[in-house]
Amino acid sequence: MTDNLRLHGFNNLTSSLSFNIYDICYAKTEEQTAAYIDYIDELYNAERLTQILKDVTNIIGAHVLNIARQDYEPHGASVTILIAEHELDETAPEQIEPGPGPLPETVVGHLDKSHVTVHSYPESHPDNGISTFRLDIDVSTCGHISPLKALNYLIHSFDSDIVTMDYRVRGFTRDVDGKKLFIDHGITSIQDYLAEDTKHAYQMMDVNVYQENMFHTKMLLKDFELDNYLFGTSRRDITFEEARDIEGRLRKEMLEIFYSRNLD
Repeated sequence: MTDNLRLHGFNNLTSSLSFNIYDICYAKTEEQTAAYIDYIDELYNAERLTQILKDVTNIIGAHVLNIARQDYEPHGASVTILIAEHELDETAPEQIEPGPGPLPETVVGHLDKSHVTVHSYPESHPDNGISTFRLDIDVSTCGHISPLKALNYLIHSFDSDIVTMDYRVRGFTRDVDGKKLFIDHGITSIQDYLAEDTKHAYQMMDVNVYQENMFHTKMLLKDFELDNYLFGTSRRDITFEEARDIEGRLRKEMLEIFYSRNLD
């Protein structure tokens, strides 16, 4: 694909990014587990998630049309924002070229009309102290700009132990000669859109179906510091044997999510 690609009418391609972010925690007692879920519910309530999606909308240069949000009982929240495009700045090619998107403190790109959504799912293991918080986030657009530009901001907005991402370009558009185009940009992997510090922080695995314009990447945080996963206690308050047992449970949970299967 070239920067001078000329289309017939509107770009009808739909680019969709769906990804799950997981935060893992160990809470020893039922009271600590309940307190952790309450903490997550408060930290990522509908108001906070709405602000994060507004930030995404600003980063990608879109305009909010409508916001629907809901906190659920007993746990969880959902937010959906409909967005519309702004005019693209033709003098700023970095806004439409593939590459890592901005972090929270940097300037905006642009996005064509569509939507961004987020849903939260706090849950806990029934008997081994493991609690897992999951966020499902979708960014979808029709037009020139890839929703992958929002990736780095979103990954840095949450405590992301595991991230699974799916990107797909659907439909087709036509050039001025009437030829169908099933993708309008080059891509080999979702990793092309990640910042270098993110790539260094995570173990990654790709499963891509290039002929169908489908791309899948899984990320597992490399560094493991037990104190970062203990809720309501610290490493100093437990024995070496307890610490080893808890670490084993946490690593098993993370690997099962990363590989999408139960492990012995």
